[in-house]
Amino acid sequence: MARKRFDDSNCSVARALNEVGDWWSLLIVLQAMYGTRRFVDFQQQLGIAKNILCDRLGKLVDNQVLKKVDVGEHGSRFEYRLTDKGRDLFPVVVALRQWGDKWNPAPDGQPLDLRDRDTGQPIRPVIVQNTEGYALGIRDVFVPDQSTGEEQTS
Repeated sequence: MARKRFDDSNCSVARALNEVGDWWSLLIVLQAMYGTRRFVDFQQQLGIAKNILCDRLGKLVDNQVLKKVDVGEHGSRFEYRLTDKGRDLFPVVVALRQWGDKWNPAPDGQPLDLRDRDTGQPIRPVIVQNTEGYALGIRDVFVPDQSTGEEQTS
């Protein structure tokens, strides 16, 4: 059975999931953020089957999340590098890791330890903020009616 696609959906979350919505794709993007570039290194780091890795890398390249670069060493050799579009997934991946640490912690209980390279200080949790920088929860936001710009009522 073919998976449903959301290319024409008005929902930006659904459209984004078309491009990076399976776990292998996000794990490949995470590895690329760690600096992994070569096919064999992705395979080794993730323990992923070659055919699945080949498929996901191809889709990530097609969707312009990664670019395939011919580095030309010893004949034809390629690396996969994040594009600007791929690098823009950084806060999404960090937020997902922080959520996972909270709700599904590692067996040893150790959370993600990401630190600011300049200061060595831990990073803050990713939060949704208003334009003044105040934290917002789910009940503090709404999706406006497209025709009026006002809050939708049922």
